[in-house]
Amino acid sequence: MDAYEQGKPFYLYTGRGPSSESMHLGHMVPFLFTKWLQDTFNVPLVIQMTDDEKFLWKDLTLDQTHRLAIENAKDIIACGFDMSKTFIFSDLDYIHYLYPNILKIQKLVTTSTAKAIFGFEDSANIGKIAFPAVQAAPSFSDSFPHIFGNRKDIHCLIPCAIDQDPYFRMTRDVAPRMKCPKPSLIHSKFFPALQGHQSKMSSSIDSTSIFLTDTADQIKKKINSFAFSGGGKTLEEHRLHGANVDIDIPYQYLTFFLEDDVQLKEIHDKYKSGQMLTSEVKNILIKVLQEFVKEHQERRAKITDEMVLQYMKPRNLSFKGAEQFKVHESANL
Repeated sequence: MDAYEQGKPFYLYTGRGPSSESMHLGHMVPFLFTKWLQDTFNVPLVIQMTDDEKFLWKDLTLDQTHRLAIENAKDIIACGFDMSKTFIFSDLDYIHYLYPNILKIQKLVTTSTAKAIFGFEDSANIGKIAFPAVQAAPSFSDSFPHIFGNRKDIHCLIPCAIDQDPYFRMTRDVAPRMKCPKPSLIHSKFFPALQGHQSKMSSSIDSTSIFLTDTADQIKKKINSFAFSGGGKTLEEHRLHGANVDIDIPYQYLTFFLEDDVQLKEIHDKYKSGQMLTSEVKNILIKVLQEFVKEHQERRAKITDEMVLQYMKPRNLSFKGAEQFKVHESANL
């Protein structure tokens, strides 16, 4: 299926806030789904690295957040995105292309509305209040003249984590007033911390998740030590009542990363009935994640700074239907 050949052109937009050296499995879920969407529909993709946001919210310098954007981009590229259809950009580098739409959005959103949506308090720096417009701007195709020329009618589909929803509810509100199509969203399911749904996954707390830099031994230790179990407290209780798979972290992680649906259903039924033990489910998960992380690390090791710069260079993208857009060379840096 090709969206442009079907006469219904759209592009994909997602992003990453670079606040740490390494991404964890929770960060990967939207990107893996975005990769599937790009491959399935053969459409261009833009990926925003919000290094400016992390400067405003975190105790980091601009140089640090920009460097982290480059490092995180390597993990994103390692997912296998097609360079000819993918543009990754740092806000710090690309802001002048976004700025016209940022201004239009900012003029349409009042301070009281921003406070109501995002919970800003009077003590927040003014950069935080202004930032939502920066995240909204890539939703409009004329923010990318090197890809779409001056077209502002190309629809945008945004795969993202559910916590990003407020930004794009605001965007959908202002889009008609900008005479642009409203962006559409697909939310990824909540990815829990190792300690369970009631705890918060954190890039700064190593024990809350599996990171893409973890070794096989670290993955095994984390799952055995920290992964919350929905199994019975005793062997007898577990055999009698089975596991609560809805709160069991090893099983929940398998729903994201085990490709074999038949095997997943078998694990679900046996574990829920008490035939399968928590240790058995953990061992399956350990093998799945060790292989996933190992393969990712091998791909990432081949990505150089020069490759990242190629992905981040404003340029014409090569996708079917690109010829319909009148793109001028002056739009490229």
